[in-house]
Amino acid sequence: MIGVIRLTQKLPRDAATALVDGGVTVLEVTLTTPFAFESIAEITAELPHCVVGAGTVLDADDARDAIAAGARFVVSPAFDASVVAVCRERDVLCMPGAFTPTEMIQAWRAGASLIKVFPSSQMGPAYFRDVLAPMPFLRLVPSGGVSLANAADWIRAGAAAVSVGTSLINASSVRDGNAAALSTDARALVTAVATARRQL
Repeated sequence: MIGVIRLTQKLPRDAATALVDGGVTVLEVTLTTPFAFESIAEITAELPHCVVGAGTVLDADDARDAIAAGARFVVSPAFDASVVAVCRERDVLCMPGAFTPTEMIQAWRAGASLIKVFPSSQMGPAYFRDVLAPMPFLRLVPSGGVSLANAADWIRAGAAAVSVGTSLINASSVRDGNAAALSTDARALVTAVATARRQL
């Protein structure tokens, strides 16, 4: 499970700590977050046992800067071959976005380790079953619309992981001191995903 952090200045570290307390150890800081590169470096230094990556990476320069800041994976909302190339050169996992089977196979052929299917809320888990039937080698990760209510459904449909953002983390909950609630919600999601995996 990937916890996506898209928050205002100084809140990413608090959200990261709460997520880790809830058992989420793969964290994505989107570049739409103010001071994202600094946040990636700070979280990486303070939570060294976590895998911290950068999200909303739109070009090769941002990919290089994110990796220099300590990002161990790079996520994009769409497929850009230059971003995948930068990640491959630096041996960093790349997860470009795709929506159609054509885009997915292009990303895979370019060397993408995982493919972010975005926005996944537009199709639902059945779409993964349909796509993976003829292309079982793809490693798909739903993003957009994943929640506690449906995370297990995505795993049962063949998702390699799930990416959870807004439904789990929002600025007001962190700002208002509800870190414990965020940790509780994160723990519930981790449990749901683990249970679904055991049922496969």
